[in-house]
Amino acid sequence: VQLVESGGGLVQAGRSLTLSCVISGALVDDIAIGWFRQAPGKEREGISCISSGDGSTYYEDPVKGRFTISRDHAKNTVYLQMNSLKPEDTAVYYCAADSISLLPDLYDYWGQGTQVTVSS
Repeated sequence: VQLVESGGGLVQAGRSLTLSCVISGALVDDIAIGWFRQAPGKEREGISCISSGDGSTYYEDPVKGRFTISRDHAKNTVYLQMNSLKPEDTAVYYCAADSISLLPDLYDYWGQGTQVTVSS
């Protein structure tokens, strides 16, 4: 399984970004995907995941109500729509497979990461 993230960038607080995670080696409907982020000097934290099969979603409190995880079967891609961005959302964002938890150690496959910087 290979994962490639894109969509990061520099935005002002309050704006939106959508991150993409293109999957190869597995079908998006058959694999659970998690989104993680790591800010400088901090540990990697899980923020959202989507299950295989029925696509159940989960969000951690810091992003609940602002971020939306979704998947596109035709593009074999998982998205993370990020609205109302805050400076504290600044981090490198990673997608990973294949677990429904938000514990990084339970994931076997990782993308290379994409930088998101939110200015105040």
